[in-house]
Amino acid sequence: QVQVVESGGGLVQAGGSLRLSCTASGLNFGAYGMGWFRQAPGKEREGVSCISRSGGSTDYADSVKGRFTISKDNAKNTLYLQMNSLKPEDTAIYYCAAGYSFGDYTIGLNPINYRYCGQGTQVTVSS
Repeated sequence: QVQVVESGGGLVQAGGSLRLSCTASGLNFGAYGMGWFRQAPGKEREGVSCISRSGGSTDYADSVKGRFTISKDNAKNTLYLQMNSLKPEDTAIYYCAAGYSFGDYTIGLNPINYRYCGQGTQVTVSS
């Protein structure tokens, strides 16, 4: 049984930082591309960042480039999202997702490419 669990969310002031973590079990973590998504109230879920199965390739939404960093530790079955210079518009529930990858490349920021997703962790940025 595959389980994906996010942690690390919370309340932070604008300009602050948070690091989200995601652990995945029940799958061969090293064979999966991973992604972070977020959904704010009244908005559609959007892709934030994704990473290839080895961690060697990454991609970011324009809204977070230069502020967020995704990384992956296959030995620990853990995905991270370091979020710096947070803005109120970053407020959302953040989800981690896993999608099987046939090669060492990112599988994009479309949620449809990911098979497994966690329950999410709330990030709130106050102004």
